[in-house]
Amino acid sequence: MTKKDHLKFMEEALKEARKGLKEGGIPIGSVLVKGGAIIGRGHNRRVQKKSAILHAEMDCLENAGRLKAADYAECVIYSTLSPCPMCAGAILLYKIPVVVIGENRTFKGPERYAKKFVRMINLDLPECRALMSEFIKEKPGLWNEDIGK
Repeated sequence: MTKKDHLKFMEEALKEARKGLKEGGIPIGSVLVKGGAIIGRGHNRRVQKKSAILHAEMDCLENAGRLKAADYAECVIYSTLSPCPMCAGAILLYKIPVVVIGENRTFKGPERYAKKFVRMINLDLPECRALMSEFIKEKPGLWNEDIGK
């Protein structure tokens, strides 16, 4: 995929992040792409669903439904933020070979470890960074709860 493709799919992940923010949640979004088409999308819904595990990537994978290992092997997952240890673990479990992240300055998951198994592409997008930075500034308590501080 080209950088233009990555930017197009990241924009869809950003739409999910903005949707989550409008719902009163944490603005992180994700899409799962196979063969150039989105097959799953989601956003962080921990607040909305009172869930311990519904991070954006987990919601996205859930919404994609059951897939075969061969399907996951052909996917790219996009996330507006560097995946946390739980989400990185799910990505590794399903052997999704490519992870494209919007930014990792506001939060950096276990990228060094994950890079041993998957290709990680950091787009380092100002709009992803601005969305998270503003949220962290406005709701530090909720942010710190989500990342376990």
